[in-house]
Amino acid sequence: MDVQELVGLVPWTFVAQICNLFIQMYLIKRFLFKPVGEMLEKRRALADAQIREAEQAKADADAIKTEYEQNMKEAKEKANEILITAQKTAALQSEEMLKEATAQAAALKSKAESDIAQEKRKAVNEIKDEIGGMAVEIAGKVIEREISEEDHAKLIDEFIANVGEAS
Repeated sequence: MDVQELVGLVPWTFVAQICNLFIQMYLIKRFLFKPVGEMLEKRRALADAQIREAEQAKADADAIKTEYEQNMKEAKEKANEILITAQKTAALQSEEMLKEATAQAAALKSKAESDIAQEKRKAVNEIKDEIGGMAVEIAGKVIEREISEEDHAKLIDEFIANVGEAS
């Protein structure tokens, strides 16, 4: 055998090898690449779905967070509003109570002043009655006898003593 025969090309062998290569390529493509490609496509679709779900979950979480922050802000504003309203109400009630107490004190003062004035008038009327009675007594005594200077002084002293007792 010759070296050239070993290295040489046999056309039928070459054609058979080329056909064999095409058949192998077809079989590999059909039974290996196609299922592997389908499996990779399924995995890609699954990964894309998971990414979309994660993005949706993140968007939902952001929306919930925004809503929570808004609710907290509204709650703080409402709490401040309630506090301000309570302070205003307390101030109004305090002012109202103060006015009422002032009005009651003024009414009591007015009643006390009217009672004092009434008692004063009553006392003055009683003193007038007593003085009138004493004057009548003195006039009666004066009429009963003639008054001398000495008797006149005694009557005045007696009148003053009676007025002093009446007070």
